[in-house]
Amino acid sequence: MRDLIFVSLEDWDDVWRRNQFLCAEWLRRFPEMRILFVGRCRDFSHAIRKGRRDGIAMPRLVKNPEYAGLTVLKPSKVFPNTLRAGRFLNECSFRNQVRAAAKSIGLRNPLLWINDHFSAHMAGRMGERAVIYDITDDWTKMPSIVGTEKTRLMAEDKRLCQAADLVVVCSKALENSRAALSRRIERVPNGVDAAHYRGAPADVSTLKDSQLGRPVFGYLGTLHADRLDISLVLALASRCPEARVVLCGPDYLRPQEKLRLQERENIELKAQVAYRDVPKVLAGFDVCIVPHHCNAFTNSLNPIKLWEYLASGKPIASTPVAGFSDYPDLICLGRGSDGFALACRRALQDKDALSKRRIREAEAHSWQARVDQLTEIFRQEGWVGRVRDSARRETPLGRGPCQDPWVDGVGVGEVCHG
Repeated sequence: MRDLIFVSLEDWDDVWRRNQFLCAEWLRRFPEMRILFVGRCRDFSHAIRKGRRDGIAMPRLVKNPEYAGLTVLKPSKVFPNTLRAGRFLNECSFRNQVRAAAKSIGLRNPLLWINDHFSAHMAGRMGERAVIYDITDDWTKMPSIVGTEKTRLMAEDKRLCQAADLVVVCSKALENSRAALSRRIERVPNGVDAAHYRGAPADVSTLKDSQLGRPVFGYLGTLHADRLDISLVLALASRCPEARVVLCGPDYLRPQEKLRLQERENIELKAQVAYRDVPKVLAGFDVCIVPHHCNAFTNSLNPIKLWEYLASGKPIASTPVAGFSDYPDLICLGRGSDGFALACRRALQDKDALSKRRIREAEAHSWQARVDQLTEIFRQEGWVGRVRDSARRETPLGRGPCQDPWVDGVGVGEVCHG
C-alpha cells in the first residue's frame, strides 16, 4: 500500500468514525504509505449568507502530528451549489485543490477512495489507479432528503456505483441494493478496537450530587432526528422517571426537537465525545440505549456504536434495527414506547451477567480484521505492490482524454469517467 486519496463525508477530528479507523490502521501497518485525507469544504458562500467569518478561509493543508504519512486537506467552496453553474465551478475547483495538494505531498497513481456520494465527478480525473466507493449509510433512504436533492443524490450514487472499480458497503441491505449496479461489491462491516475499552473508569464528573445513584440510560452517537426517535426518548423518560436519559454526540437536532427534550427534567443533552473519552463515558452508563427509528434508512446501517457498546460489556437496549437485531441473546430488543421502556428495564436487571460474552463478540470484529479483508481485496485486484499507468486505464463510461477546466498541470491527459 502506498498512496491514497481519501475523500470523506466527515472531517478528521476528535470524533472518530469509520474513515479514521481505516486510515489509522493502514498507516500503522504500512509505514511508507501516504494518505491525503480530504475533509468537508470551508463554505465561503454559506459564511457570507450567515455573516460568519470562520468559513471564509483559503484551503488548508496540514500534516497530522500523530501519523507521519497523513496529510489533511480542508478545501474551500466559493459558489452556491443551488446554482447549476455554481456547482460546476465548485466541482472544478475542488478537483483542482485536491490535485494541487496531492502533487505537493508527492502522491503518484493513488487509489481514490470516495466516501462522499457527491464526489462522483472526481472518478477518472485524479490520476488514480482505481476508484473505491465506500457506502456507510443509504442516504437515498434518509427521510429528510426529498425533492430535487434526493433525485440528484440518487443519480450521483448510481453514477459512482457504476464508475467504481470496487464498491464497499457496511451492511447486507446496502449490498442487496447496490449489487446490480456494481462491477464488484464487497461487504466490510464496521469494527472496534476492543482493547481501548478494557478497564475504563466511569466518568462521573458531570453528575450532580443529587443525581448520583440514579440509573443512567445513555446514548452515544449522532443526535439527528432521522436516526434518533425523539418521541421514543420522551416516552422512555416518562415511563422511567427514576432514571436519567443521557444523549451524547454531535448535535444535528432542530431547535424545536431540542426544546422538546430539554423540557424533560430527566433528559440531558451532552456535548460530542472525543474518541479517547468514549470508554469512560460508556462506563458511566448503566444501560447503553439505541432509541432509533425502524425504517429503510436505519436498516441500511451497521452502527459503530454496536461494536463500541459490546466492547464496553454494558447491558444494551435497542429497537430492532440493523446490527442490534442480530444479537437478541446479548441485547434487549423492544419496539414502540412500551416495548422499548420494558427492554431498558430488562437490561438494567442484567448487570454483568452477559458482560464477558458481549466483550468476546466485540473482540471478534476488530478494525484490524476489517483492514485485513480490504487489503486482501486490493491484492486480488493488483492494487498493492505495483503501479499502473492511469492514463491507459479504460473507463467504464468510455470517455476520452480529460478536458477539465482549472487544471494546474497535475494529471493533464488523465482519463475522465464523467
